[in-house]
Amino acid sequence: STFPLFYFLMGRILIVEDDEHIADGLRFNLEAEGHEATIASHGEKALTILLADRQPFDVIILDVMLPGKDGFTVASELRAAGHYVPILMLTARGSAEDVLRGFGAGADDYLPKPFELSILLARVNGLLRRHRWNERDPVASDPASEDVPEETYAFAGRTLDFAAME
Repeated sequence: STFPLFYFLMGRILIVEDDEHIADGLRFNLEAEGHEATIASHGEKALTILLADRQPFDVIILDVMLPGKDGFTVASELRAAGHYVPILMLTARGSAEDVLRGFGAGADDYLPKPFELSILLARVNGLLRRHRWNERDPVASDPASEDVPEETYAFAGRTLDFAAME
């Protein structure tokens, strides 16, 4: 069967992983799928790349157990800084408490190690697809809503005002 084009999104992915073998394996497999992958070996480096250097990424694959700042802290600091790139936490810490802590810190998905490569790739593609959907500007594409300010979204005769939460 054929798949729609959006199943094959290419993305810029930041891998934050201190285990060199895992990081290199992830990069190899993501690049084999057509993605561009960059590795940061610790949390501070990831925060520098994302916040100070302002390098653009479409998805972050973030290990939890990192030297220095752990993945929970990295995710929390990114969200506190208003940085909303999708985060997939990839970690050996798979207890319900850890998963909930990951989502509480700002993760969009959580995958315990060991993992199946096909599942990881499917989850990355899902995050890329949702990220692309969120990048679209539905207000600008709707000629009936030309006078609607940017903080609103109009559809089906309804208007959402995010600033006023109405």
